[in-house]
Amino acid sequence: MSDLFSTPHVVPLAESLRPRTLDDVIGQQHLLGPGKPLRLAFEARKPHSLILWGPPGVGKTTLARLMADAFDAEFVALSAVFSGVKDIREAVAHAEAVRANSGRSTILFVDEVHRFNKAQQDAFLPYVEAGLLTLVGATTENPSFEVNSALLSRASVYVLHPLSVDEMGLLFERACARALDGLSFDEAARGRLIGCADGDARRLINLLEQTQTAALTAKRAHVDGDFIDNTLAQSLRRFDKGGEAFYDQISALHKSVRGSNPDAALYWFCRMLDGGADPRYLARRIVRMAWEDIGLADPRAAQVATAAAETYERLGSPEGELALAEAVIYLAVAAKSNAAYVAYNAARAFVANDGSRAVPLHLRNAPTRLMRDLDYGKHYRYAHDEAEAYAAGENYFPEGMPTVSWYQPVARGMELKIGEKLAHLRELDREALKNARKTKESKNSKD
Repeated sequence: MSDLFSTPHVVPLAESLRPRTLDDVIGQQHLLGPGKPLRLAFEARKPHSLILWGPPGVGKTTLARLMADAFDAEFVALSAVFSGVKDIREAVAHAEAVRANSGRSTILFVDEVHRFNKAQQDAFLPYVEAGLLTLVGATTENPSFEVNSALLSRASVYVLHPLSVDEMGLLFERACARALDGLSFDEAARGRLIGCADGDARRLINLLEQTQTAALTAKRAHVDGDFIDNTLAQSLRRFDKGGEAFYDQISALHKSVRGSNPDAALYWFCRMLDGGADPRYLARRIVRMAWEDIGLADPRAAQVATAAAETYERLGSPEGELALAEAVIYLAVAAKSNAAYVAYNAARAFVANDGSRAVPLHLRNAPTRLMRDLDYGKHYRYAHDEAEAYAAGENYFPEGMPTVSWYQPVARGMELKIGEKLAHLRELDREALKNARKTKESKNSKD
């Protein structure tokens, strides 16, 4: 017991736990298990350029280092956050020197490769093509959007997953056995640490180091749940406010509302709040959902969403978040219609590709005598003077305009009534046009 309280472990915990072989790696068995893509690449001893896409702390850097060891290659690491074209050129020069002196190839590991701009990515593309460099890029962002197509076409993309609870438990036990000898944890402490790490191995290791230091200071050999709660600052779950996880979660929230599942919608809403999302951003998205997915099936939804956003501005956090949560529930249970959204997009697309059709004369205002002499406004029918306040058979489109029916109300909520009304008005149009034709035919026959 005295060893625990004397001096902390000299070697950093991350270094003590760093995998030395592929079999030491925890997680990613869909890539590293028997017969799986990366396992086969290692066994074939044929390096190829690749992009490792996944959240933080899932082994991207570890896999790159293991590749260099397995292929007896020089390992050069760059961070796209701090490196520029000059650093890339130096890496290329180093790779050329290594090849000339020993014949060994070079693996260039670029962390956060998505942060390189197009010019920087293009700078090492020729050397990847020539085989001087084997690129291993690590990214937390979707490479489809962040890595240029020329580079992407020359690299295989492998998706890495967060570690499961069982895999995190295995890492926890390995850490205790290798570097935390003499320090014990109860199930509550173990569960809190693993839950707080949220699938991020690096975070779990950091939390264990913090716990070890805190226990050493407090001269404790046993760690329970209360000790974790009292000594470790509340750690936010993994959440990049501008990254892939952010957009995945807002997509899940929106689709849960659209799918009329209030519990799922609340779950994703609370997940985003828990992860540090700006409630004002969520408020804007909630208002958008009301107009896009509920629309005229329940016009009150837009009012509820807007009122919730305004309430948050007045109250702030955490009180205002309740208003947003209630808006999420209302939108999820409201009748759904995207008819107005579809109609708007269809009309915009038509206008964007159509010519500039003239406004019909009868729809033009005639504030001057000249305009009246040119028949502006002639034969215009004032709807309020017509039966049912509707000028049946009137045309409001430009001459030669094809027949369109962009707005198709759904048979749900208030749009059910809207659809019935429009159907009635269309019937009045048909009757008016039918009567107009009869009148014209009768007149022609008399002539």
